[in-house]
Amino acid sequence: MPGTSFDVAIVGFGPSGAVAAALLGRAGHRVFVCDRSSVVYPKPRAIALDHEIMRVFQQLGVAAAIEPHTEAFTDSCFYGVDGRLISRMTMVAPPYPQAWTPSMVFTQPAVDAQVRAAVARLSNVQVELGVEVVGLQQDDDAATLTLADDRRISARWVIGCDGASSTLRGLAGLTLEDLGFDEPWLVVDVLANERGLAKLPPTSVQYCEPARPCTLVIGPKNHRRWEISLNDRDDPQRAETPEGTWELLKRWITPDDAELWRQASYRFHALVAQRWRAGRIFIAGDAAHQQPPFLGQGMCQGIRDVVNLAWKIDAVLKGQAGDALLDSYGVERGRHVRELTTRLKGIGSLIGERDATRAAARDARLIAEAGGSVLPTPRQDVLPRLEGGALARDDNPARGTLFPQPWLQRAGQRVRMDDAVGTGWRLVLRDAGQAIDAVVPRLRSLSLPALNECDGVLAAWFDRHRCSAALVRPDHYVFGTAIDAAGVRGLLAQACAALH
Repeated sequence: MPGTSFDVAIVGFGPSGAVAAALLGRAGHRVFVCDRSSVVYPKPRAIALDHEIMRVFQQLGVAAAIEPHTEAFTDSCFYGVDGRLISRMTMVAPPYPQAWTPSMVFTQPAVDAQVRAAVARLSNVQVELGVEVVGLQQDDDAATLTLADDRRISARWVIGCDGASSTLRGLAGLTLEDLGFDEPWLVVDVLANERGLAKLPPTSVQYCEPARPCTLVIGPKNHRRWEISLNDRDDPQRAETPEGTWELLKRWITPDDAELWRQASYRFHALVAQRWRAGRIFIAGDAAHQQPPFLGQGMCQGIRDVVNLAWKIDAVLKGQAGDALLDSYGVERGRHVRELTTRLKGIGSLIGERDATRAAARDARLIAEAGGSVLPTPRQDVLPRLEGGALARDDNPARGTLFPQPWLQRAGQRVRMDDAVGTGWRLVLRDAGQAIDAVVPRLRSLSLPALNECDGVLAAWFDRHRCSAALVRPDHYVFGTAIDAAGVRGLLAQACAALH
């Protein structure tokens, strides 16, 4: 039977797929999105997000609706073999560089529902739930999905956001590489009562204990999560039963203190796609990578994927860039995911050391490195910058990093920069007057004096990076920097070359 044609088809309507649909739909493209499930998953899986993701929600117009379902992430205190504090992770100090709390915990079902509601308001996005993709073909003009009811959906581009067991990844012939992390853990979410809350620590905790490493995360309101390492003698299936779970939780709370919300045994993996693109097919989120949950970066990584890809597909569909720009997606995200996963594995190895002698040596080393007094380390320091891909030839360490979003003064009110001046390509100048003689689609030129920022975030950023101009991509990452007008002209020429 004849197919229905779209600009983009998205398989999977979890957080990554919903954000991709919202971004591309708001850009004016005809989008089809489907998911095999008919409802929002009612229990929490992701629990952490950061200021970069809130900036994306802000762009989608849902940040205000999502914010009530978030809270600031408490410090994470790492305790060693004898209960001593050996490390402490926190968030960057104010003024916050993205105008949002840098690290947050959140209630996923409520947040998922808000993003889906934003998609539902877009008349050019067709959503079908309870629909399964069973076939895939592609040629020089389009890719065609075959649905379980024998319908055909064709699109210029297809994005697979259908999770760790991705059907689309298999149909496209894309495979994952194992980065060498495979451990059994139990994840438990509870809703604690006042008695239970009184028993629990006031901060999130990493128990770096050889007998049984585990993590406690302080979620929103009375939500608490444990990630508990399973030993060889443990039966993962029994561990996720109420009886098995309460046995593991008895160190902290009892059934009188809390209600079980979710418990599931997992094998934590470190996997990344060897290729992120097969012709007109792309994969994103858990379909493209899986990493250990330390620092809660899983959902954030998936949303970073689709934000990176969406602006590039948008540019290609609008004739503002060549198809080759899309190859930069896998280059940038692949390197970023690999580097972050390596760093998360390092944190996991620190937490999960099973040899008591080596664990004691680890504790002594960390305390000695801190000079005897453990100082907080911002979680954001763990995130790497983008490398390769659609970035300038620039050795400034700002290249490939997230550009700040300061608060601006507008008509006597504090307004976030993106709300005041929009998104897209932006050339931000320390001083007005530097020449612009190259064409980048929808480029906005913004000068620091005209922005009238409130807290000096941008001024400090330019001082720190010793530059006078920054070219910022639609995903808010720094394409490159310049120190004078000639450098600005060269930067814009490089951007045009990257697009075409």
